[in-house]
Amino acid sequence: MIDFLLDALDADPGRLAIADKAGAWTSADVKAAITRLGALIDAAGPVAGRVVSLEAEYGLEAVAAFLALTARSAIIVPLSQAARAHHESFLETAQVEVRVTCDETAPPRVAHTGRTAAHPIYDILKTRGTPGLVLFSSGSTGAPKAAVHDLERLLRKFKVKKRAFRTIVFLQLDHIGGVNTLLYTLSNAGAIIVPSDRSPAGVCRAIAEHKGELLPTSPTFLNLLLISGAIPQHDLSSLRLITYGTEPMPASTLTRVAEVFPTVKLQQTYGSTEIGILRSESRGQDSLWVRVGGEGFETKVVDGRLWVRAESAMLGYLNAPSPFSEDGFYDTGDLVEVDGEWLRILGRKSDVINVGGSKVHPAEVESTLLMMEGVDDAAVSGEPNALTGHIVTATVRLSTGETLAAFKGRMRAFCKDRLESYKVPARVRLAEGPLYSERFKRMR
Repeated sequence: MIDFLLDALDADPGRLAIADKAGAWTSADVKAAITRLGALIDAAGPVAGRVVSLEAEYGLEAVAAFLALTARSAIIVPLSQAARAHHESFLETAQVEVRVTCDETAPPRVAHTGRTAAHPIYDILKTRGTPGLVLFSSGSTGAPKAAVHDLERLLRKFKVKKRAFRTIVFLQLDHIGGVNTLLYTLSNAGAIIVPSDRSPAGVCRAIAEHKGELLPTSPTFLNLLLISGAIPQHDLSSLRLITYGTEPMPASTLTRVAEVFPTVKLQQTYGSTEIGILRSESRGQDSLWVRVGGEGFETKVVDGRLWVRAESAMLGYLNAPSPFSEDGFYDTGDLVEVDGEWLRILGRKSDVINVGGSKVHPAEVESTLLMMEGVDDAAVSGEPNALTGHIVTATVRLSTGETLAAFKGRMRAFCKDRLESYKVPARVRLAEGPLYSERFKRMR
């Protein structure tokens, strides 16, 4: 199942494969860790077809355990520290039978929970004899859903060789983007660079120290990076590619990123927990238009919403009805504009604000607010209103120290010639904390 990944490690045993908090590890070190973790897992009993949680942060042992479990056809449930508050409910929902824990407090360990998993979707994987992957959605629009993938199908596309990068790890293994980063980097004999922390300074240090070439991240983090002051303090000349996804990119943020990194290619990505990551191509450095699809994916737009049919699509949810149409298409819920084969992602339909019959996309308003001096971050949403149905509200984080009343006046003047009147926030609040989740995705 993972022979092609092992072959990539064998091709150059001495090259850097992983750099984490504990040290820098060669391909030979990774192979040895896979063997070591595999022996630990085997000592606790067979795991083929069994549901196994992998409670770990990105690093040598987490990667080795993930690959060892994949090779043994386990059904893997990755759980990161960021989701610690949900671990017990996730373990119960996924019906986890075995727990594999890799952390800094003790050597890796394996424990049986006493559960016996029984779900029709798991039966499909057991019949096929293929490894599985259970990923939980962020739960931004309700309780987190548990999506079950046939991991063998996700692995297929990585057998085609691409360019090798020294890649900064941004998303953890409990996110489809984190899994995609791992499989792409290993299959192409690249290097996985794990920052000491995911602050702008921590990411910049990792790029400078290990000559990072690829930074896959989110628009929210890129905005934090721009205002952090960390960029000029580090040598980031090794960067070749920045990819961004998980949420709509504010046009103003993209323009600033292109100005700050003129020699770095910027590429929008697209995907979801349910269908995996599609191949993508941006129309230009500072363009929000993107072409998505590629082998194994079909797309269509119906009533302005993007639908995708994918060979790598999940088998289904453990705790929710199937979201697929009879012909296998998945309604992403994303509204798009179309220009031939190019798409512009406007945002989730559920985020659209209806003001007296006129539609407002939060990302457009956020982009305008982020252009204002002293606005470090902004999140826009709708609130019910007796006259117009909804009004536009904004929560902003300021660095100016001005009063809310002073900011409101300045905001209205700034937005007057940039937004239609119904798009200008009617209510404004000052943020008391971060406006993003642990996955650096804007919270509205």
